[in-house]
Amino acid sequence: MSIHIQKTEPFTLVIFGATGDLSKRKLFPALFMLFKNGLLNSDFTIVGVGRSERTAEKFRMEVRDSINQFARLQVTDESQWNEFASRFFYAAADVNNPVQYQGIKKTVEEREQALGVKGKGNRLFYLAIAPDLFATVSLNLKKSGLTETAGWKRLIIEKPIGHDYSSAKVLNEQIKQSFTEKETYRIDHYLGKEMVQNIEVLRFANSLFEPLWSHHFIESVQITASETVGVEDRANYYDEAGALRDMVQNHILQMLMMVCMEPPSRLKTEAIHDEKVKVLRSLRRYQEDEIGNYVVRGQYVTGVINGKQVPAYRDEKNVNPESRTETFVAARLYVDNLRWAGVPFYIRTGKRMAEKATEIVIQFKEMPKNLYFNKNNDLGPNLLVISIHPMEGMYMTLNAKKPGSVDEITPVAMEFCNNCEEGTPEAYESLLHDAIIGDQTFFTHWEEVSLAWKFIDPIRRTWDQEKAPMEFYESGSWGPQAAHELLAGQGHKWWPISTQRRHRIVRAREMAKI
Repeated sequence: MSIHIQKTEPFTLVIFGATGDLSKRKLFPALFMLFKNGLLNSDFTIVGVGRSERTAEKFRMEVRDSINQFARLQVTDESQWNEFASRFFYAAADVNNPVQYQGIKKTVEEREQALGVKGKGNRLFYLAIAPDLFATVSLNLKKSGLTETAGWKRLIIEKPIGHDYSSAKVLNEQIKQSFTEKETYRIDHYLGKEMVQNIEVLRFANSLFEPLWSHHFIESVQITASETVGVEDRANYYDEAGALRDMVQNHILQMLMMVCMEPPSRLKTEAIHDEKVKVLRSLRRYQEDEIGNYVVRGQYVTGVINGKQVPAYRDEKNVNPESRTETFVAARLYVDNLRWAGVPFYIRTGKRMAEKATEIVIQFKEMPKNLYFNKNNDLGPNLLVISIHPMEGMYMTLNAKKPGSVDEITPVAMEFCNNCEEGTPEAYESLLHDAIIGDQTFFTHWEEVSLAWKFIDPIRRTWDQEKAPMEFYESGSWGPQAAHELLAGQGHKWWPISTQRRHRIVRAREMAKI
């Protein structure tokens, strides 16, 4: 569990976009859970900022509605709720107008004065707004004097960080005028997921795994992040971004780094970031004329999801009927360092797929053929499956003698479930708490962002110039045929995905037959 038993210092959190979807679905529920668990200092203030006018009382009612709808635990104590809600205030402002930041500043300073920390309070600014406003708000925060405090100041921003390396670099330079790198917290909510954070512990705290974690014993690695939904109400953004920018540049590459990084020299944020950056520096970059051999793009057509006919991507609302935007990406990647030389990393992500799941499959090398217990060459490999969503946990498939037989071998599954009981924090709970206490370990460093874009940009250019084909796949499937051929050429196949715990043993047996 990433939330340490550490209560925060007094602080003021200013949320830009406080009336938006992210605040309602994630931020307010996360703050309430931190408060309910006693992880927030009693002297904290939340200032919501939005374009429309509303009273503090109305804002507090909206916060409660969001918690009732989206929090993992409900309000059960009215006195506790009243204590929590009394910390919420609201300031209306057009973020493009520097003058209107004075209203925000007035609210912040009044609260700090009431707490006896005026001029030296700790201030955290969360930009739950459109990415094209990040630079504007960060610059206006400095101009208004909101960043002038004897306490600490920090900025939290969501992805996407730019749309390519050049735009990301410009944005970073603009933010640096108001906040240093150590004051900038770039959220990738995948890094707040319990099992993603558990990868480090699984590897480095177990002598069973770390000696085997290399090309000597690992045959391949598969990373899948699949969704059953289409673009829903994100079409305007998604049709410009596509799966490559929306998922691969951040979430997928972050999981790759967690799997591949070397043990850090010390348990410090800087040391961990250094090791993650080394992975991206070793990630093989493809020339534009060879990308078609390693990367597949696809787009969903009509099909059936959960027994319901769904439209093709090009028929979705607000999508260009001739769109060439990819809704699916699969790739074969290589990390060219001593530990991982020659090991293929297969990644895939897509919308309108058969199941919603995120998992990492470590496939170990197979036993030699023609041994007495493998005389038919049908012994399956050992697998370590790290399940990130919807079930959090892991399981291993091992080969064992089938009960009652003499020499018949059958696969068995050993399983650990991390979220089968209540109490597991959501990603935003962990990340908000880390930002408040100043722990950047599970936030994205600028160098990670820049190297990820440098890997992605040649692929994007190739597709924009139509130098690689667009593959189409039926909604409700596991992607286009080309994604399967990407592995077949190396003698591999995608391992089946099953999100139902009761299917683990069945799945292990299915895997043995593949």
